[in-house]
Amino acid sequence: MSGHYPFGGKANRISAFAFFEKNQLSLELQERYYRWWYDFAKSMVDQDPDLKVTRAVDFQHYPFGQHAESNFHLHGYKWATALADLGDFIANVIFPKLGEEQSHKLEHDYETMMKALLTEREKAPREAPPDIGRYRHV
Repeated sequence: MSGHYPFGGKANRISAFAFFEKNQLSLELQERYYRWWYDFAKSMVDQDPDLKVTRAVDFQHYPFGQHAESNFHLHGYKWATALADLGDFIANVIFPKLGEEQSHKLEHDYETMMKALLTEREKAPREAPPDIGRYRHV
């Protein structure tokens, strides 16, 4: 199920970074993409009695994960790193709990969200990349 999302399986922060690069999403659109997944995960945790007891504490602040509020890469690529943390949780904890109907609904909602983001991308193109690599540690 997670094969067409930029996380899950053997994906990591580089996969998320490559996804944002491929789709040329600005930092604002990257955050909106991340926020969509955050809201999805938080909603699933709130609806599941076991997850609500064990994982609701993880969603008491935004963003989610060990890299929340960290921007330790040049040029503001914190959303790729944050998405790796959140995506790992979604792929390993939430996806296995989804039924077939829920999975299809998620895919449909995801496609709708991506179309909207790509339409907005056309209105405000992303700035050109700098001369140095975008994903270097400082």
